Formats: sequence, C-alpha cells, structure tokens
Amino acid sequence: MAVLEQDTAATPARASLMNDPKIRGIFYQVLLVAFLVLSGWFIVSNTIVNLERQNIASGFGFLDNTAGFGIIQTLVPYAETSSYGQALFAGFLNTLLVAVVGIALATVLGFVAGIARLSPNWVISQIAYWYVEILRNVPLLLQIFFWYFAVLRAVPGKRDKWSLFDTFHLNIGGLRAPKPLFESGSDIVFYALLAAIAATVFIARWARKRQEATGQQFPSLLTGFGLILGLPLITFFVMGMPIGLEHPVFNETGPMLQRGFQLNVGINVIPEFLALTVALAIYTSAFIAEIVRAGIQAVSHGQTEAAHALGLRQGPTLRLVIIPQAMRVIIPPLTSQYLNLTKNSSLAVAIAFPDLVSVGGTVLNQTGQAIEVIAVWMMVYLSLSLLTSMFMNWYNQRMALVER
Repeated sequence: MAVLEQDTAATPARASLMNDPKIRGIFYQVLLVAFLVLSGWFIVSNTIVNLERQNIASGFGFLDNTAGFGIIQTLVPYAETSSYGQALFAGFLNTLLVAVVGIALATVLGFVAGIARLSPNWVISQIAYWYVEILRNVPLLLQIFFWYFAVLRAVPGKRDKWSLFDTFHLNIGGLRAPKPLFESGSDIVFYALLAAIAATVFIARWARKRQEATGQQFPSLLTGFGLILGLPLITFFVMGMPIGLEHPVFNETGPMLQRGFQLNVGINVIPEFLALTVALAIYTSAFIAEIVRAGIQAVSHGQTEAAHALGLRQGPTLRLVIIPQAMRVIIPPLTSQYLNLTKNSSLAVAIAFPDLVSVGGTVLNQTGQAIEVIAVWMMVYLSLSLLTSMFMNWYNQRMALVER
C-alpha cells in the first residue's frame, strides 16, 4: 500500500511539471538546439569527407595566391599580380559603392515620387502613378539589361562623344568627368569641411532644444548649408586654391585608331556601373514611393488642418509637420528596401560588373574553393545587412515619440 501511494503521488507531480509552460518551453528549446547542433555536425563532417575524397584542400590559404586576372574598375590599387584576397576586397568595395550610391539616389527619387503621388495636380499625380506601377512591375534584371544594352550601348563609339558643358562626356566607354588633383594644403580644406559638418550637427541639436523650450525656430538647415559650403570654400582660397581639376583629353585629329580619350586622364565611370546603379535606384525608388505615400496618408488629416489654421503654407506644413510624423511609419519598411537594394546588387554578374559576386565567381572557377568563396559572400552580405539594420533602428529610435 505504501508503494502504491508513492507512485500515485509521483504521477501528478510529473504531470504538473510537464504542464508548466516555462519548463515545457525550456525542454523544447533544448531539443531544438540539440537538433541544430547535430545537423551542423553532420553537414560539416560530410563536407570534409567529400572534400578529402576529391583531394580538395579546405581553408582560406588560397587568398594569398596570385589572382592572374584583371578588374575593369577598382577603388584600390590592383593588378593581375595581386592576390585573390585583394581581388575579393576590390569587388567588395565595388559592391559597397553601388549600394551607397544606389540607396542615396533611390531615397531621393522615392520621396519625390511618393509626394508627387499625393499632389492635387492631376498631371503630376498621374505621372508619379505610372512611374511607380511600371517600374515596380518590370523585373529588375530586365531593367538592368534595358539600361545597359538599349541605352548605354546606343551612345557614340569610342572615337566620338556627347558632351555636357564641355566638362562631362559620354560614349560607349563610359562617362568621363574631371579628376580632382590634391596639392599641398588640400588637407586643410578637408579639415575645414569636417569642422563645418561638426558645427552643423551641433547647431541642429541646439536649434531643436531651443525650439522645444521656447517654440522659436532657427534656420539650422540654411545655416548648415552655408557652413558646409562656405567654410571649405573660404579655406580653399586662403590656402591658394590647392585643389585642381584634371579634365579628360579627347583626341579628335590624327589616325583613326588614335582618336578618342586618353587613358588615365580624368575619371571614367564605366557603363556597367552606370547601368547597374541607375536600374537599382529607379527600381527601388518605385517601392519607396509607395512607402512614403502610405506614411503620409497615415498621418491624421487634422494635423494638416491644424498647421494651416496656424498660418503655415503647404510646403512648411509638409516639411515640419507631416513628414516628421510620417517617418515613424516610413522607416521600418524603408529599411527592408535598403537591404533589398544591397542584395540585388549581386545581379551585377549579368552585365559583367566586377562586384563581389562576379569577382568571387572568377576566383571560385580558378581555385575550386567553392565553400570558402560562398562563405565570404554570405558573411559580407550578412554584415552589410546587419550594419544597415543597426543604423536604421538607431534612426528609428531617434524619430520615435518621447513621452514627457
């Protein structure tokens, strides 16, 4: 009887223990972690066995070997005698350049198109409507092909050019622009620019606190623009104009084969970069436009009526009242579009732009280190995405409502 009573008492105790949500949750989490660890161990061990069977050495030691191939656009010194690691780094910088320029252009175009969608002017709103509907419903890869093959391949050949203000020149070789030449004293101009940016940030914070305390506005935007433009310009002239421009040189005379732009003179933006950046920016801007439109419409119309009742015109109302409140709705989906643009830049391989994926593909074909190259791709794009998300989350917290 005593044994029976102990078993009867233990059974409800075990049942009540498993019915505890906290205990049950920990139990299932331990099972999930164990399953993931075992799955990872199986994949890694199976991969090592297969590599050994095919006599493929694993590891990242190949990054120190000579690459032996050229890259048509690099932001750092690179030659065919450089290593695979330097090649991947040059491709990473090209990816980063496309992402930064594309995000900036897409943001500007998206905000303009989103605001235009709500314009009372029927023509402007319809143009913005069809801009959004056409661009976001055409696949991105087709848009890249359109800009590269239909537009940038229809410009003049290498022995001719289209010019703008006799400063910017476009032909099938790319967009030529003046190259800055930095002489002694140019670093002082750069420091003046940094000081102007720091002063602009300080003034903007001071103006915000002053407005919250007294309600009085300060023209921080115009003041910052004047500082950023004026202080470096004054320093530039005081230091004797230490920054010059090297304009592209175009040979119009002489033998036919020698006509065209001189090499290594000025800046040449290759057509692959132009096509990829423009396509990414325009495609993403169509989605950003809808996000901006939704964010503005999420703000109560009473805010607009209250601003007009206080005497604010339409422009200041939009800039000072509507957009700051709409940003709390706009920022989260805007972050997703920034991440999509960065990851979509990998489509550069379709037009042979030397981004990280394109350069990595060449490295993979020459070395056979598929796992290592793919791991580099994954880590780079994961890092860029996480950094972008961290920055946008920080900005979202700055824009959040603060209870008083």
